[in-house]
Amino acid sequence: MDRLEALRAAVGAAQVLTGADAQAYATDWRERYHGNALAVVRPGSTDEVATVVRLCAQASVPIVPQGGNTGLCGGATPDDSGRAVILSLQRMNRIRGIDTDNDTMEAEAGCILQAVQQAARDAGRLFPLSLAAEGSCTIGGNLATNAGGTQVLRYGNMRELALGVEVVTAQGDIWHGLRGLRKDNTGYDLRDLFVGSEGTLGVITAATLKLYPLPAAHCTALLAVESIEAAVAVLSRARSGLGASLTGFELMSGDCLQLVAQRFPQQRPPFDGPSATLPWYVLMEVSDSESEAHARERFEVVVGEAIEAGQVRDAVIAGSLAQSHALWHLRESIPMAEKETGKSIKHDISIPVSRMAEFVRGTNAALQAAFPGIRNVIFGHLGDGNLHYNVARGEDWTEAQLLARQEDVYTLVHDRVHAAGGSISAEHGIGQLKRDVLPRYKDPVEMALMHKIKVALDPDGIMNPGKVLAAPSA
Repeated sequence: MDRLEALRAAVGAAQVLTGADAQAYATDWRERYHGNALAVVRPGSTDEVATVVRLCAQASVPIVPQGGNTGLCGGATPDDSGRAVILSLQRMNRIRGIDTDNDTMEAEAGCILQAVQQAARDAGRLFPLSLAAEGSCTIGGNLATNAGGTQVLRYGNMRELALGVEVVTAQGDIWHGLRGLRKDNTGYDLRDLFVGSEGTLGVITAATLKLYPLPAAHCTALLAVESIEAAVAVLSRARSGLGASLTGFELMSGDCLQLVAQRFPQQRPPFDGPSATLPWYVLMEVSDSESEAHARERFEVVVGEAIEAGQVRDAVIAGSLAQSHALWHLRESIPMAEKETGKSIKHDISIPVSRMAEFVRGTNAALQAAFPGIRNVIFGHLGDGNLHYNVARGEDWTEAQLLARQEDVYTLVHDRVHAAGGSISAEHGIGQLKRDVLPRYKDPVEMALMHKIKVALDPDGIMNPGKVLAAPSA
């Protein structure tokens, strides 16, 4: 029995795709990476995943786990050798159970994030992870990259939202780690090892997720500010005045909102006059456990004080759920508007909030000095120090000219991130995109430990090879 026949016997012939049927899975969302695969295999259960992994391990066939294929660093795309099997978890999309007394949900890796959010709401609970790609990204991919999103400020990254995981190891064994415990001090935390490993250590097939009470009300506002320093001051004021009810604090440059308005004319920022042309805007949200009136009262006090202190030039507070959605839609449309203008050089970075303004100002100036006429597209989660600091072509640049300088741009920006005590990857992962530069910014001992973990758990190197860690030199 050859490899494909064995895989068909394991999961059914209809769930093993080859040729043109497999090609869509071999290109990433940004269309930056194009690979080839021996086959796309779509198991329907954890046992089938384990069987597929065992078959691949026996034949030394590389495995590339894939969820919704919405990643931005090429972590779910195979190389062009055609040797690898893409292991698609999309059929594993069941909510296995919800325990409202324990505030947990057990969900399979192929569950679409939006479906998990809805299942939680239907049970009177909140699953707080929220991303622009939530209609297509999967829980497995969110776990594999330790996704963040817009509410990390209150609820944490995906690692904080998962109590337990079920994993198929590189040998095809199943680790039944779906614990619903907040406290478990029985040795090494293997959950945290697999979360964020981008499929390089094993395949996450399910997770036990934390749920929270549904807020009684939300209040959302768009604030116009003169500078990042002013936005940071408002953040500090909001943390003091709103505490844990502050769930979102997003920073957007004026250029970002203008780009959205150009590409999607039906979406226009709600400001007129001078406030419509300020350099920075903040989208702030509060979730309240009491009532809408209580939320709005607390919100208006904080925003009013910020206006009186000269930190906020203008503010629009949503008066309805529809208006709140419209404000969030502005923020969530930035990546799509950016994509429609052509390829850009993306940076997913984290910087100490106290050094954010200095970093942006200095890096903008350094980029203009080195690459005159380029354009910055800057937005992100200021509340947790995560910026999507992107570089797009200016009027005098072609897309090809910009991409030809990509490595130089990366080096300049990442060097400045490192000097500011930041990280070159905040929530997108490493994948292929940052694999080769990672050693430049990580402690050598840290890199050595990561390689030792990889060898210990995947000694044959079949799990998502070429991602996160470069192959050790001979």
